[in-house]
Amino acid sequence: MHFVKVKGILSQKNGMNLYRGCTHGCIYCDSRSKCYQMDHAFEDIEVKENALELLEDALRRKRKRCMIGTGAMTDPYIPLETKLEYTRRALLLIEKYGFGAALQTKSDRVLRDIDILRRINEKTKAAVQMTLTTADDDLCRLIEPNVSTTKERVEALKMLHRNGIPTIVWLCPILPFINDTPENIRAVLEMCADAGVRGVLCFGMGLTLREGNREYFYSRLDEHFPGLREVYTRRFGYSYGISSPRNAELMRLFHSFCRKNGMLHNNDEIFEYLNRFEEKTEYLQLSLFDDRKE
Repeated sequence: MHFVKVKGILSQKNGMNLYRGCTHGCIYCDSRSKCYQMDHAFEDIEVKENALELLEDALRRKRKRCMIGTGAMTDPYIPLETKLEYTRRALLLIEKYGFGAALQTKSDRVLRDIDILRRINEKTKAAVQMTLTTADDDLCRLIEPNVSTTKERVEALKMLHRNGIPTIVWLCPILPFINDTPENIRAVLEMCADAGVRGVLCFGMGLTLREGNREYFYSRLDEHFPGLREVYTRRFGYSYGISSPRNAELMRLFHSFCRKNGMLHNNDEIFEYLNRFEEKTEYLQLSLFDDRKE
């Protein structure tokens, strides 16, 4: 871990990363790619020490409230968050200034902050996005070794749903010849339906590989799936987009299951929902009443 000062915290699309780097150890992680120009070891977490001050200043200055996202590059609930609580304190600022929140994580540590998420959700929207890749916890521990198991994540989704917090699942990546089976996809989707998930994001049955994350991915294949690297290099070469040979079959299964179970499955619709700031009617009415009293 090391600390740095940064010049800004919110992107043009109102996303933020309070940390840089990760210790989850997911074998497929795109954030390892060299194109992101990380100048330190990936597991040596960079902590943006002035992030909370910058966030409060940015929220105070905004003329229009919106959704604030986090987790696109670094999971906001890496183990270090338990000690530092940057994510929790950021959520408190989001609540204080009346903004919405859209978190993306693989950790059931998100439940620690369910009290704040509930309060935000009473006024506007607090949505939690959870990645699920496999229904098999043993496989999960191989491809996502230092993070909550699938079972733990699904239990977190159920708890969030019981507390009225909307959830979205990222069904990705799907690794060819590892978790790209109809049995796995159906089992994951059944977990989503059982957990009351609002929608499932899927960008095709496959993954992306580029310089940086490709080498790490192949080293983990050598460790856990001997011989599979050769299958990948022979079949896919140095392609960026790696698609499962079963992509068409699995995507039909995906869309059919989601339709039958009432889960959103159009990526554009889901992103529109996640990015849409919604002020709850009852809260808006109370705000107007308070304004009239003044």
